[in-house]
Amino acid sequence: MSKKKKEEQDIAEKAINSEEVMAEETKTSPEEVIEEEVKTPPTLEEQLAVEKDKNLRLFAEFENFRRRNAKERIELFTTANKDIMTILLPILDNFERSIKANNYTDEDGPVLIYKQLKAELEKKGLKEIEDPNGKELDTDFHEAITNIPAPSDELKGKIIDTIEKGYLLGGKVLRYAKVVVGNKE
Repeated sequence: MSKKKKEEQDIAEKAINSEEVMAEETKTSPEEVIEEEVKTPPTLEEQLAVEKDKNLRLFAEFENFRRRNAKERIELFTTANKDIMTILLPILDNFERSIKANNYTDEDGPVLIYKQLKAELEKKGLKEIEDPNGKELDTDFHEAITNIPAPSDELKGKIIDTIEKGYLLGGKVLRYAKVVVGNKE
């Protein structure tokens, strides 16, 4: 059933219900009330009000659709590279390990390539989660993989070491930082 026919049917049902109430009040039969209403069609003002209401509702529905569509499109653009970024994170880690193991300087080729790759990924929205060492464990950004005895009282319950860096993509966590936490005991 089309929307317009359903609305007309609903209006007719409401009219019949109100006619029955009126009939009880005036002691006339519903058929007599229906005959009276059939003779008096709705006025132009009433028709105009109904059409304005329909137009307003349609416009509001379209605006909601447009906003929702724009929001989904922005979200898609910010996270479209999620799969490729996830694949490239272990490569970044291996680059860092290689640079540390071979004691490369900032002028060496692998370091320059690493910096260039990291800069291009940052342009696409990839951000490194700041170094959490010495801070409280925040489960929104960190994943505690083990606890060890804290070397000092001030590090109890805090992050002692970072095993694997964490990254954000478009403000959302792409990979949690894997950390070691000092025991509170």
